[in-house]
Amino acid sequence: MIVTLIVLFAEVVGGIIANSLALLSDAGHVFTDVFALGLSLIAVYVGKRPSDYRATWGYQRIGILAALINGSTLVVISILIFVETYRRIFSPPEINSNVMLLVAAGGLVGNIVMARLLGEGHGDLNMKSAWLHVLGDLFATAGVIAAAIVIKFTGWHLADPIASGAVGIIIIVGGSRVIKESLWIFLELSPLGFHAEDISKTICAMEHVLGVHDVHVWSIGHGVPAFSAHVLLNDRKISETDVIRGQIEDKLSEIGIKHTVLQMECAECQTNGLYCQIGAPDETDHHHHH
Repeated sequence: MIVTLIVLFAEVVGGIIANSLALLSDAGHVFTDVFALGLSLIAVYVGKRPSDYRATWGYQRIGILAALINGSTLVVISILIFVETYRRIFSPPEINSNVMLLVAAGGLVGNIVMARLLGEGHGDLNMKSAWLHVLGDLFATAGVIAAAIVIKFTGWHLADPIASGAVGIIIIVGGSRVIKESLWIFLELSPLGFHAEDISKTICAMEHVLGVHDVHVWSIGHGVPAFSAHVLLNDRKISETDVIRGQIEDKLSEIGIKHTVLQMECAECQTNGLYCQIGAPDETDHHHHH
């Protein structure tokens, strides 16, 4: 955050002195970096708290919320940049390319330092959103440097708004991806790669299982899938059902689902076919022989 704040200060001052929109739009992005890093920091602290009576699933969603806010600020910033870019293309102002080049080079160094500090390969959506901010910023700064060089040697002042537009595009792409991933979790959609029907079929294919219904797959946090279902069995001792439950849970944890809630039900209670039997009829017959 300290590195980011230094870069932010330099880019705002430099952008005003050089009259460069590309620098200022980059500064806008760096401002969201400060915001992103701050949010991620809070989220990491809160998300580490163990689950309690208030949040029985734990606090991972705070990180997702931070990611969602981050993504949204990115989109807002890029829209502001597009508006200003549009205005500048029609009346390109004079730009001091030397100042622009100097400040952007400094910004690039700062960004490289930040990208190295944050590292990559995050399973954590929150840290990933902060890292995307910094990475997008790195590309953006490189664009500003390119524009400054073009202006310095050709005097083509349109390079500045064009670079800022490119920065805007980089920011909006990163932002919308993060928004999509975090909303996916908030809306309780099935985590990617998990299909309720496929999982049900897997469970139905197991021995003694007559059917599965009321199946739900969702995410508690990024990369933390949860699963619940009602499993239909023949009337038997609880100790026997427990063995079957254990087998189903093992099967699910092989797929990668650790959080499971399984409700065992007895098929004899079922007088009329109200339950949706997912097991195909021939499979069910085959089970009755056991």
